[in-house]
Amino acid sequence: MTSAEGAPPPAGDNQHPAFELVALHKEFGGYAAVKRAHLRVRPGSFYGLVGPNGAGKTTLLSMAVGLQRPDEGRARVFGIDVWEEPERAKELMGVLPDGLAMPEQLTGRELLTYLGRLRGLDRDTVDARADELLAVLELTGDVERTLILDYSTGMRKKIGLATALLHGPRLLVLDEPFEAVDPVSAVVLKGILNRFVASGGSVVLSSHVMALVEQLCDTVAVMAKGQVVVEGPVAEVRGGKTLEETFVELVGHHTGGEKGLSWLSR
Repeated sequence: MTSAEGAPPPAGDNQHPAFELVALHKEFGGYAAVKRAHLRVRPGSFYGLVGPNGAGKTTLLSMAVGLQRPDEGRARVFGIDVWEEPERAKELMGVLPDGLAMPEQLTGRELLTYLGRLRGLDRDTVDARADELLAVLELTGDVERTLILDYSTGMRKKIGLATALLHGPRLLVLDEPFEAVDPVSAVVLKGILNRFVASGGSVVLSSHVMALVEQLCDTVAVMAKGQVVVEGPVAEVRGGKTLEETFVELVGHHTGGEKGLSWLSR
């Protein structure tokens, strides 16, 4: 990837999957949030992970990128084990966690400068990439002088994506990147991600929005109750229906909202 999205991604082995999760398992107080889940993302894929609230998507991705240690299982990025060789693995990954915590008293540019230097990029490279990322993500002008403390949720998503792209990764792992993003900004983000994939990068994206996954992704996994219940090309998984219809069939349809509350009827 080049230009606003950064320099060419680091070298890696395309003989391995871009992202491979093997029997990842996590329990909290005896409750299995993720149950020996498997995923396999080929290089150059735009991969969607969908599931209802509480399905275990965020826990799965947190373990997969090295933010939360699994009880069992492995996570690999281009064949590199995330937990055995974290520095090598993280050079290849750009991560946008859900609810990303940021230094509140920095501006967006200051955050990019700090993280870029922390990753070992020289000052000129950091400045050039920050210029392009802030411009493409429409975080310049008056916004550039705004502290992250005063960012909207959508602005936080955009600067979070900028931090994920800054070092020129080969794989992006994004947890709900379009949540609370306005339609105009969403178009910009989609363009950046499509360009990233077109230039050889791989993206793993979790979302509740089935139409978004259908539009962007070539492969999808449906997760429910801590397990991956189906995985494959989007067209095969949906089987002639919309992805939303297939999703509802797979995870179960609840009709509680159609009953009761008679006092609301007129």
